[in-house]
Amino acid sequence: MLKGEQTRKEIVTRALEVASEVGLEGVTLGALAQDLGISKSGLFAHFKSKEALQLEALQSIVDRFVEAVVRPSLTRPRGEPRLRSLFENDLRWIKGVRGGCLLISLSYEYDDRPGPIRDLLVRSQRDWLAVLARAARIATEEGHFRADLDCEQFAYQLQSLCMGYQYNSKLLGDRKAEEQLRGAFEQLMLSSRASSASPRRGRAARS
Repeated sequence: MLKGEQTRKEIVTRALEVASEVGLEGVTLGALAQDLGISKSGLFAHFKSKEALQLEALQSIVDRFVEAVVRPSLTRPRGEPRLRSLFENDLRWIKGVRGGCLLISLSYEYDDRPGPIRDLLVRSQRDWLAVLARAARIATEEGHFRADLDCEQFAYQLQSLCMGYQYNSKLLGDRKAEEQLRGAFEQLMLSSRASSASPRRGRAARS
């Protein structure tokens, strides 16, 4: 990796660390330059504006989410196993990042703030909902879920459960948040399952 590319990567990484603590709007070029020990003009050589840096930082976290949550799940068997993998990977992602999933946090920061950053965030979240809905649709094709399942509604409910988990675990510090999330997830799966499909509960269901 060239020195300029390495510096650019370090800037984005530090911007994401700051954003996890104070939000993306709290990222400033001057503070980043000071943190990284480079001149502000040197930082401007990589990013011509604060918005340009914010957009690249946001795209970076979207790419990381896809690599950590979505791609590994696509190697799992079609249907319910793949959906369970998406759920487990998403939960691991939320738990493994300081402050929780930054994409969820930014959805509150930019829900009523129009512009390129919000547009990118909206696209990423719509893509995620589409992944969940598609996985549910495949589960119906495989006979794991009932044929009349509303797959978009399923995706909405699953996404809402994970967002609620972040709220309860990170903001409220609820120690039962994960247990409650898993219980709600199993109820969602049970209500979606085809009557002929065998129930899968407990640890074995999540292996």
